[in-house]
Amino acid sequence: MRQRGFTLLEVMVATLIMGIAVAGLLGALSAASRNAAHLTEYDRAALLAKSKMDELLVDQSLPRDEPLQGTFDPALDGGVVAGWTATVTAFEKPPGAGKGQWVVDRIALEVWWMEGSTRRVFPLEAFRRSIL
Repeated sequence: MRQRGFTLLEVMVATLIMGIAVAGLLGALSAASRNAAHLTEYDRAALLAKSKMDELLVDQSLPRDEPLQGTFDPALDGGVVAGWTATVTAFEKPPGAGKGQWVVDRIALEVWWMEGSTRRVFPLEAFRRSIL
């Protein structure tokens, strides 16, 4: 009379296949978690850059062709060390433009933050109309 069931070899092969599948799934979840953390830092940098760019666009007293820099408050950034550098340059002006005439300024902003021991950078650029 034949007995029904699985042999020991069949059970071991099925267990091996399940182990490989679970290991692959855990690896994929780990990679997704790392990517999500990286995107969170990138989103935070984009928000900081937008906020700083808004401040720079409004401030008409910024000097041209001089580097500006600063740091963000770590308490507001979730403890992340972050800062910024910016330069305001006259992008377009009419020929022979003098004091009191309209020009187009280019504001180049870089927001940086530390991700472990790696320095990451988010560049942003904007234009505004101002007076020489």
